[in-house]
Parts: sequence; C-alpha cells; structure tokens
Amino acid sequence: MQSPTDVTDHATDVTLNHLEFYAPDADEAVAELVERYGFGVWGARALPGGGRTVAVGMNDIAALVTEGPHTREFTERHGFGVADIALRTADAAGTHRAAVAAGARSTQAPADAGGATLAAVAAFGDVVHTLVQPPAGTEGIWLPGFGALTPQPASSTCLERVDHFAVCLDAGDLGPTVERYERTLGFRMTFAERIAVGTQAMDSKVVQSPSGDVTLTLIEPDTSADSGQIDRFLRDNGGAGVQHVAFSTRNIVRSVAVLGERGVGFLDTPDTYYDRLTERLTPARHPVAELRDLDILVDEDHDGQLYQIFTRSTHPSGTLFYEVIERFGARHFGSGNIRALYEAVEEASLTGQNR
Repeated sequence: MQSPTDVTDHATDVTLNHLEFYAPDADEAVAELVERYGFGVWGARALPGGGRTVAVGMNDIAALVTEGPHTREFTERHGFGVADIALRTADAAGTHRAAVAAGARSTQAPADAGGATLAAVAAFGDVVHTLVQPPAGTEGIWLPGFGALTPQPASSTCLERVDHFAVCLDAGDLGPTVERYERTLGFRMTFAERIAVGTQAMDSKVVQSPSGDVTLTLIEPDTSADSGQIDRFLRDNGGAGVQHVAFSTRNIVRSVAVLGERGVGFLDTPDTYYDRLTERLTPARHPVAELRDLDILVDEDHDGQLYQIFTRSTHPSGTLFYEVIERFGARHFGSGNIRALYEAVEEASLTGQNR
C-alpha cells in the first residue's frame, strides 16, 4: 500500500478546480445562481447521449451545472446538489495512482480529454473528486468540456472564492473519513471539536489539502444525544453529502445587502443574539447595528474575527444551502455562533422577542 509520504508527494499542489452540481432542471438551477447570487454564464454545451452542462462562476468560483441521463440516479436520490468537488493537480494520473494504492476507490481511470488528463476517486456518499490536469501551460480557469475560460467582470455580490464545504456524514463515519483523506490524498486534520446545543450534539473535524486551498468541514451526529439538524439532513438528503458551500467576501455587509436585494433569503437572527453579543466580543470590522440589521453573526478565535450568515435553503427537501463568510484574521468556522445563536433563540422563544 502507498505510504503517506508518497501520497503527499503527489498531492502537495492540489487546489480546487471547480464544483459540479447535478440538477433535475439545469435551467432553473442556473437561473437561481445567476439572478440571485450574481454568477455569470461562461458557456453551455450538449452532452453525448443527451443532457447539457452549463459553466458558471465569478472571480475564483467556477462551477458546472449538469443535467442528463447520467445524473438522474443522483438527482432522484438527492435532488439538486454538489456531486463533484474537482481537484486541480499537475499530475492527475500520478495523484490517482497514489490515492488508489493507498485505498481510495477509483470512479474514473486517467484518460485524455483534449490535451488534459482527467481521473476520479470516490469522496463521500455519492460525491466524487475529479482530478483535473489542464493542458500544459494553462493558467487561470480551465473546465472539462470548455477549456480555458476568461471570467466576466466581478458581480456586485462580491463573492470571491469557495472558503469551505460543509459535509454531513452518517454516524460513525467521521473518523474513517478523516483517516481516508489523510491516507489517500495527503490532507491534514486542522481542527476538531464536539458541539453540544441543548440536548443535541455533533462532532466535527476539518481536513485541508496540503496547499490550504481545499477545506472540508466534516460533521457527524452524536447518536447518544437527541436527533437534530444533521440527522434531518442525512434523512432528507438520502445519505451523506454537501450540506452547504461557503463563499468568501471581503465585505460581508455589502455582499449581504446586495444579495438580499437580489432575492436571496437568509436565516433570521433574534435580537437577543445582538443584545448579548458584547458579553462575548467586540466586533472589530463592522458595527453591531449593521450586523443586527442584516442578521450577520460574528465569532472570534486567537487569530481574529469571523463574520458569517447562512441562506435559507430553496431545495425542495430543505437540504443544500449556502454561507457567506468574511474572515478578518480568524481561521476557525464560527462554532461559538452555534451555541450563542441557540441560546439566543431559546431566550427569544421564552420572551416572545423572536422576529
């Protein structure tokens, strides 16, 4: 079996190339990303055997939205969702070979794709990692089936890149999944904690590529506690999958205001959260009044502060949603907000102050 050193040798340059959504209706999915989130359409093409895929994105965010016969099994089980977190590497065949030798399950052997090399390994649930090696000399965005692309001007929503993916796993799969990422792709675990909110609890571990560009927040429910949101996601999603995609911005107040004007719905935060906020911290980047007006959450660690907000899911099953995040030095993922928001909601429900 491949040694961790051999795997890391091939995976040191791994970055996020793109994410791919499988959609029951590609036009509907693209319309939401364009009209509400400000994505630009970079191209579209018909697929052999039927169906189509549309390339969308902005700044460093690149995505494919695909509908076709080969996506039907996924969408019948999960509906619209992230099916592929594609990883860019200078040696797709070598990375695939090292990963498989270390125990990864191959879902696509290395193959030429118009001067590029593509391969794929299983990730979690029905999600895969396509390994993308663009043609030699390629700089910037390169997408399978579309080649090198020039992004359109940045959108007014100011979303810049994918900060992380949040992944819900079945109970008991967290440890083995972390170990598999370490062993097969050279990822490292950077953070771990157990989060208890009332009678509910979950365990979380964060894994990151050696380059630091790809981050997965992996979560499993604690079955010794009461059933909660992670259990509901697993039930309604038909198993493990991407719960949300976090998009980064340099100014969350501006981004959230524009997104709201474009029709994006966000989760409400009770006023009691902000009444109690200064007991935890003093916001350094945005005034409390602005955060309150837009329902933005704030947390901090030893490195700085984190501002975040979650969208309301428009998925028929209430599963996939998005996060908008601004890092003002902080490296963690806002776990303090989970407890603080839970306590605020509880207090608001007792006093009738919830909006």
